[in-house]
Amino acid sequence: MLSTTNPTTGVTTDAGIVLTTDAELDAITAAAAAAAPELARRDRDWRASLLESMADALEERRADLVDVARQETGLGDPRLNGELSRTAFQLRLFAEAVREGGFLEAMIDHAGDTPLGPGPDVRRLLIPLGPVAVFGSSNFPFAFSVPGGDTASALAAGNPVVVKAHSAHLLTSRLAFEALRAGAERVGAPAGTVGIVYGQSAGAALVAHPAIRAVGFTGSLGAAQRLQQIIDGREIPIPLYGELQSVNPVIVTAGALTANGEALSAGLAGSVTGSGGQLCTKPGLVFLPEGEAGDRFAETLAAAIGAQPPHVLLGERVHENFERVRGELQSAAGVTELARGESGGHGYSSAAAVLSVGIDDFSVDHTEEAFGPLVVLVRYTDVSQVEAGLRVVPGSLTATIHAAADEAELTARIAELVAPIAGRLLFGGFPTGVRVSWAQHHGGPWPATNSLHTSVGVTAIRRFLRPMVWQDAPEAVLPAELREGDRSVPRRVDGVLQLAG
Repeated sequence: MLSTTNPTTGVTTDAGIVLTTDAELDAITAAAAAAAPELARRDRDWRASLLESMADALEERRADLVDVARQETGLGDPRLNGELSRTAFQLRLFAEAVREGGFLEAMIDHAGDTPLGPGPDVRRLLIPLGPVAVFGSSNFPFAFSVPGGDTASALAAGNPVVVKAHSAHLLTSRLAFEALRAGAERVGAPAGTVGIVYGQSAGAALVAHPAIRAVGFTGSLGAAQRLQQIIDGREIPIPLYGELQSVNPVIVTAGALTANGEALSAGLAGSVTGSGGQLCTKPGLVFLPEGEAGDRFAETLAAAIGAQPPHVLLGERVHENFERVRGELQSAAGVTELARGESGGHGYSSAAAVLSVGIDDFSVDHTEEAFGPLVVLVRYTDVSQVEAGLRVVPGSLTATIHAAADEAELTARIAELVAPIAGRLLFGGFPTGVRVSWAQHHGGPWPATNSLHTSVGVTAIRRFLRPMVWQDAPEAVLPAELREGDRSVPRRVDGVLQLAG
């Protein structure tokens, strides 16, 4: 029997959930495999209604979901309610995208003469991959877990999903799965449209199972590497789309400190410690100018973070890893602790901290992600030093620039320096908080992610589709979107873009 732990109290109780057996896993994946062709045949309007029905089912169970998630994660009701609203919104946004149909990338080249001679009729569309395994993350029990972005993306693409429940919130995972299943049943979805497995061994077996065609993962680099090893051992390899780790550098100029230093310090303190610092976009490194203005900024930040009560972390492994990384950062060359928040508390609590290191001592030893309420200030005197420092900063989901309005040339220079190591570049804001939208990209160079794709936003759907071409095909075998006269989706016909309608 599996157990669940309340991270606020440290009390462990029986979850009433058993480890998924090999026989059960085979049955779940067989149901998903059987559902795959049926889902692929359903039209886009039905697929959109499936996503909307799931969103409705989550909303209907909001009170129970938030109550259980609070007990398993230590996150507060405002955060959890906001996350659940985001999750429902994401499902509905993807439903809009499915109805719009542009994500299919429909293209038609009619048969005819070409500069290279007669050409055949060629028609291209993106089609579903097949059953997708999704691994939920610990820090987002809704938005990046059972009903989260990977699940929504795979379903929007027309694939069945089998989720591996996260061990840190088993009861939340089960309740969210039951909501998704109820939403699917409401619109007559095939029985294997969504499935769930429990336990680490079941997760490993799921990735190895021949019925699975892709894996979506949010979590640690080490766990992703273990999953990749399983994939490498498969007879037929499959893609692993992982969002892994990120330090999200922030570059502050002298002009920004003069113009807005106090507000900037307060905003950074909130971004570093919000949700216990357990956000993949939390600023981990801040390049800060030397001098009086920089000293005042550091003092103000240290006072704000030093006055904070202990932060409840998500679970034992998160807590242990955070304390380990904190210790390694503190012992790295040239590091000074500027502030440490209150310690103590019950359960898996940790104190927030501000560390500082001079640019001359700064190295790769200072760049490991501390998944919790900690930030490292890197003090510099010239932007050329920032350029050198950025060379050892690993690829990140985000990079942020704070500069004054009259520093346009400097801002452009810094943006050019930092863009190669980031997937999202922010100006004057804070990276925590990722808008769910058409234009969003939530990814970055290795080790932030292991692909060029996004896990947030409409284009996240693209991960779970593959191109298919029909050459000289009878119209009866073509998808509706590729038949002559269809105007339900945007299409590129003989090289010319044609809008729907």
